[in-house]
Amino acid sequence: MIAPARIAAYNILRDVSRGRDLASAVVSARAGLSDDRDRALAAEIAAGVQRRRAALDVLVEARAKRPLKKLDPQILDILRLSAYQLLYLTRVPASAVVDDAVKLARRSGKTSAAGFVNAVLRALSRSRGNLPLPARPADPADRDAALDYFSVTLSHPRWLAARWYDRLGFDAAESWLQFDNAAAPITLRANRIRIAPTDLAERLSRADIRVRPGRFAPDALIVEEGNPLRSDLDPGLFLVQDEAAQLVALLAGPAPGTRVLDACASPGGKTAAIAAAMECRGLLVATDIRDRRVELLRTTVAAAGAANVRIVQADVMRPLPFRGSFDCVLVDAPCSGLGTLRRDPDIRWRRHETELPAFAAAELTMLRQAAEGVRPGGRLIYATCSSEPEENEHVVDRFLEITPGFTSLPATAAAPALPSETVDTRGHLRTEPHRHGLEAFFGAVFTRSLGDL
Repeated sequence: MIAPARIAAYNILRDVSRGRDLASAVVSARAGLSDDRDRALAAEIAAGVQRRRAALDVLVEARAKRPLKKLDPQILDILRLSAYQLLYLTRVPASAVVDDAVKLARRSGKTSAAGFVNAVLRALSRSRGNLPLPARPADPADRDAALDYFSVTLSHPRWLAARWYDRLGFDAAESWLQFDNAAAPITLRANRIRIAPTDLAERLSRADIRVRPGRFAPDALIVEEGNPLRSDLDPGLFLVQDEAAQLVALLAGPAPGTRVLDACASPGGKTAAIAAAMECRGLLVATDIRDRRVELLRTTVAAAGAANVRIVQADVMRPLPFRGSFDCVLVDAPCSGLGTLRRDPDIRWRRHETELPAFAAAELTMLRQAAEGVRPGGRLIYATCSSEPEENEHVVDRFLEITPGFTSLPATAAAPALPSETVDTRGHLRTEPHRHGLEAFFGAVFTRSLGDL
């Protein structure tokens, strides 16, 4: 019998190979598993394969003695997940990994490849102490050697590794890539509408869930032991949300009684955080475009008890049905997601450098459309979870160049609670793995002049 977690991990990798995003593939596969340990292992294997895919492919190709493109896609996924277990999950006996891989090949209708799978994995297992991967260069200034190490051993696209090496230098880039390859802890945001962070931590402790406060966000709790999502606690007491994303919501400021627009709101974590800062007083309009995302937004808002939120289905790529109506407008724009490779490791293989101009153009359009909803004297916030300047400061600069009536405002002026170490020299919110131990998020704030409409 094949271990259920390995079957689930294989199914996840097959879905990802066919173009599905890892997060939704994991959710679907986990639903078919009854044991929490199997759910956790399947997700760990699938995510680990995406984090280490380049290294795994080099090793598989070396032991297979043939190019990857000549391998059957199903066999390649079996070899990847098995190689990951052999090299990175050493608590699993090698014999069990190899045996299950052979059975998976037969179960997938690839009986003729079973012997090949067995031979490749046994050869890989025997050479675990001497893997043919690029070593950390003795001279970090050797760009080619550094990029070989980054792109293969640390398993990131070479184009992205080159950007970070050129922009940040060897040490910072290496730290960033190693951060991306570590599993992300569950991070919660206490729902202040219903509970204070200290009280939530106490309740979690009584449920045998150990947490520690976040380093930067005031409502963040990092789970160190246990799983709050499998507990009996009321899920409306907290939301799962990265600490960097929580900092973006701070830019809206505490504004009870005001009018706020969250223009790209789903799944609703920032909407709920802003509602809490508003003490559920005033009006908070939350919009998104796709039906599924609007329903997800409704579910999040209802669970949080955010009574002042009104949900509107709207496309921020087009003129919105609001003009000069809001004290604050937040545009947390859909982007490349290159700042979230720890949480979403498959993104590194789905994105290409040539896509960045198109992302930036769409983000600029969204920002300009949403800007029309800001009242004179009001505030506009632009945020992304991208690491790349084309989507961040370049969009900010272009917006200011072509949009009269708006000027930049330092992030700390908009959000006094924002830690100063998360603000860059231009006054923008910027979190980076090598500096903050957080995913790479960006936030800029603008004000609209009083005479402009």
